[in-house]
Amino acid sequence: MKNQARLILILGDQLDLQGAALRDFDFQVDKVIMIESANEAQYVWSHKAKITLFLSAMRHFAQELKNLQYPLTYIRESTLPMIEVLKEELLKEKITSLVCVEPGEWRLKQAIESLAKELNLDLDMREDDHFYCTRQEFVDWVSNKKELRLEYFYRLMRKTHGILVDADGNPEGGQWNFDQDNRKPYPKKGPGMIDSPAAFESDRITQEVLGYVSETYKDHPGSLDAFNWPVTREQALVGLNYFVEYRLRNFGIFQDAMWTDTPFGWHSILSSSLNLKLLNPREVIQAVLLAWKKYSLDLSDVEGFVRQILGWREFVRGMYYLDMPKMAQDNFYSHDRALPKWYWNGQTHMACMKDAIGQTLKYGYAHHIQRLMVTGNFALLAEILPSEVCDWYLAIYVDAIEWVELPNTAGMALFANGGRFTSKPYIASGAYIKRMSNYCGSCKYKPDVRFGETACPITTLYWNFLIKHRTQFEASPRTRLMTANLNRISTEDQKEIQLHAQVLLNHLDAL
Repeated sequence: MKNQARLILILGDQLDLQGAALRDFDFQVDKVIMIESANEAQYVWSHKAKITLFLSAMRHFAQELKNLQYPLTYIRESTLPMIEVLKEELLKEKITSLVCVEPGEWRLKQAIESLAKELNLDLDMREDDHFYCTRQEFVDWVSNKKELRLEYFYRLMRKTHGILVDADGNPEGGQWNFDQDNRKPYPKKGPGMIDSPAAFESDRITQEVLGYVSETYKDHPGSLDAFNWPVTREQALVGLNYFVEYRLRNFGIFQDAMWTDTPFGWHSILSSSLNLKLLNPREVIQAVLLAWKKYSLDLSDVEGFVRQILGWREFVRGMYYLDMPKMAQDNFYSHDRALPKWYWNGQTHMACMKDAIGQTLKYGYAHHIQRLMVTGNFALLAEILPSEVCDWYLAIYVDAIEWVELPNTAGMALFANGGRFTSKPYIASGAYIKRMSNYCGSCKYKPDVRFGETACPITTLYWNFLIKHRTQFEASPRTRLMTANLNRISTEDQKEIQLHAQVLLNHLDAL
């Protein structure tokens, strides 16, 4: 008896020949479909580089499938929503069985499940195996926890998968976490020579996409002049090998450091390849562990990187599926101000924001401290509506897929869920940015001035935020020290801070 034909849907962030969707592919009857939908680039105002990366990576993967003789239907440049295109294909081919890997966006997951019900499809939605922890394993871990904290989950993952632990399950180096060793600023004279990330030449496919995006999405934010992202698995492996050979050695110690015109620092620049599934986290961690032994690297450098991949990346993915769709609607502080226009063009007088947003517009990239403690910190202090901030992050970064973007932005940067998985709001004054960067030296605002024309807006809004939410901060041992510093500021000065903050909040576009 002939097997029933199945349609295998490959999404733009599931570009792995070894992925779960293709695992039991039957070349006699099964078919593959990939869909380019303009809707996916437009439902948030996506950066040109992000659109280019996805389309080029998809077209390269499609070429690979064709070379391997997969029966592929590839829909290019459709103006219809992806689900409508998929529905048309299913009806046209009279296929009643759909296979896919679980999408990284709740919206798309719900749409596919709804389509399956509408058409009475046999839907086989498979676990994404590009994670160490399955959805169910995370649910099981959460089930008996009063507090959801990364550190305990991370230790479990280390033990479960035998990573950086000895035979008895104890941590290498005698401690689980070397975070305190990973927070140094660059030297006062600057970072010195930093090995640039690996470079990738744009081939015919990428050149074609660059031209298409430049013309079709000309009003979208960002530039394509510096486009240099891996779009194939081969390029992604080059990027991985380059990182462990030349950049890993200084990653840990300076991973929080910022410096003008130093967009990548010592960071791996592997997140886009991981999130497109051009790389598997297992091979990334294995490469880092091999480099650790081969080059006798400092354990703090290696542990800091492993914690991001094995710990935080896995943790936020679990939290995303656990808390959606509520996570997207959370607004703990009831913030409702509009995102300043300069988030889209970088035209602000604040040097730190100008540099972080400027490089984001140029490359579609900023590292985690720029995202958390510069653009994210300001958005929280400025009382911006969380959904507007989240849409900006999803649109503007090439590595942003909602499962990873939303928990980081809403949950961590904006505290929109009230500390569901973080123990405090991540806020800081201009003093932190001055300590971790050289931004303040060229800025018209002064980080140590709390109010007045020369006051750093981040500093003013930081103290205003503490005054406004003093009761909440004093209730927690993690934040009590922050409000204790308010006692050193006179009542008169606190009033001046609040008055100046209100002026800033009413004129955010002018900062």
